[in-house]
Amino acid sequence: MNQEFIRALEEIESEKGIPREIIFDALEKALIKSYGKNYDDRENVSVEIDRDTGKIKVFAIKEIVESVEDPIGQINIGEAQKIRSNVELGDEISIEVTPGDFGRIAAQTARNIVIQKIKDAERDIIYNEFIDREKEMITGTIQRIDRGSLYIDLGRVEGVVPPAEQIKTENYKINDRVKLFIKEVKNTTKGAQVILSRTDAGLVKRLLELEVPEISDGVVEIFSIAREAGSRTKLAVFTKDENIDPVGACVGFKGTRVKALVDELRGEKLDIIVYDKDIKVFLANSLSPSTVESVFIDEKNKNARVIVPEDQLSLAIGKEGQNARLAAKLTGWKIDIKGNEQYQNEIENGAIEVQYEGEEGYLNSASDMDNTISDQLSKLEEMIDLGEAENEE
Repeated sequence: MNQEFIRALEEIESEKGIPREIIFDALEKALIKSYGKNYDDRENVSVEIDRDTGKIKVFAIKEIVESVEDPIGQINIGEAQKIRSNVELGDEISIEVTPGDFGRIAAQTARNIVIQKIKDAERDIIYNEFIDREKEMITGTIQRIDRGSLYIDLGRVEGVVPPAEQIKTENYKINDRVKLFIKEVKNTTKGAQVILSRTDAGLVKRLLELEVPEISDGVVEIFSIAREAGSRTKLAVFTKDENIDPVGACVGFKGTRVKALVDELRGEKLDIIVYDKDIKVFLANSLSPSTVESVFIDEKNKNARVIVPEDQLSLAIGKEGQNARLAAKLTGWKIDIKGNEQYQNEIENGAIEVQYEGEEGYLNSASDMDNTISDQLSKLEEMIDLGEAENEE
């Protein structure tokens, strides 16, 4: 430990951005452990390193007592006053106990500490670089595939796409360049760990921002996204500008923007709908492309019953319930879909109860319509009867 070591620390501080005081503090703590391991672990010691010369001193810390019972941790007041005249009983005094060969141990410890601190600093630099990019999109090259995970070359760090974050219908090959969503950045003992995703809904959002200037400019906003990666995504958008069609902006001229997005997602279907503050309208929109006749809501429990034409029922529910499932995720509401005829029959037969806001009125209107038709048929029959009677006369 000498001035050459001090100059080395100054260079590390300049090049790596590691304050030398951090290395000094870490080294002093490590040397305390080294002293205990190599000399006497019972002794309470401190280590001081001269910041200018690099000289190391080890001090035993002892309590000043009148009668010594523990020679390791105590010193007689008379002996203590020979070292420092102004001490009193109960004080602590530091006595230098630096071993003659402690420099060799110190040099090896210093080397290990410096190497570790450089590794820590580089890890922190990479971590800080990527933590600021969390929830962003990144393009990377598949470097290797191991145990189902994709390892992506991101420059100074390797990102990983776990199997759960991969789209099952996609085939990945080494050297493929792919767009990925930075899902999470962890600072581990082995370095920064960047978790990437192809399935996260955030990837769709970032791709839209890339393809649709109105979204990146904030003119068109994304309210919510519901995604079943590799199959279908529903997206709710809105704008405060009455002169702009938010869905049209996302689709682009002749569908060019949405096509670019679908191509990047390798054929994943994309439904873009308009968000509306009126939850009934929003719920109806969310079940696109099906037509909706009526929406009844239980706002407290966020439950909704949606009535669709009978021939639209399978479209509203979707294959294996996908359309209804995505609509529920998109809106945050539980949705019960009924065909019109089925709904009327179930109500009349008492199979389901009236329980949603406005539902009873809907049924009354339907009943009134039925009554009106009956009245008209009765009148028509009366007119026919009268006509026949007149002909007979």
